[in-house]
Amino acid sequence: MIVFIRRSIGIIIIGSIVFIAYTNASISHDPIPFIKNKADDVKDHKVGLVLGTSERMIGGGDNPYFVNRIEAAVELYQKGKIKKILVSGDNAEVSYNEPKAMQTALLERGIPKDDIVLDYAGFRTLDSVVRSRDIFGQNDIIIISQEFHIKRAVYIARTLGIDAEGFVAEGVSLKSSIRTQVREILARTQAWTDVHIINRQPKFLGEKEII
Repeated sequence: MIVFIRRSIGIIIIGSIVFIAYTNASISHDPIPFIKNKADDVKDHKVGLVLGTSERMIGGGDNPYFVNRIEAAVELYQKGKIKKILVSGDNAEVSYNEPKAMQTALLERGIPKDDIVLDYAGFRTLDSVVRSRDIFGQNDIIIISQEFHIKRAVYIARTLGIDAEGFVAEGVSLKSSIRTQVREILARTQAWTDVHIINRQPKFLGEKEII
């Protein structure tokens, strides 16, 4: 009996490792043709979707992920690659508002308020991507974030039939991002499971707000 239990546990562990490796490989490889590192290589889109993150680090100071995503969105806008910027993030608490923080940062960089659209229900990457289509009416979009995040977002979008590209915002040093990179491994497995097995839907949809 003990031998059977040990073998079963071993099979489960090996199977889990194989599944995690497969899902990560798929999300790492499949979106590559649709990811751009230079603004000049991006085709024109009506809307750029900026994925949310905290404006400040937990220990204080500006969050480089946030700053670099804003800079990437501004670059695309100034080069005429996008006409509107959809900022999507978490607003689950009164004191924490990612979309509003992104709007403020974009306004400070000279983006007109009328060209910034706020999505307050982008609680997860899948929510932001699906809502860009189902709420804001965009089936052809450029997604803006760091490379590790972009691959997952574009994979989700294209699996769900959205004609998405990804524009890579400047990353951060490996030392500063190691925890994020490790967390991304499980996030990719979850994303693959969400779109291929669970058919997970956004936490909240609501009224349409076509851009």
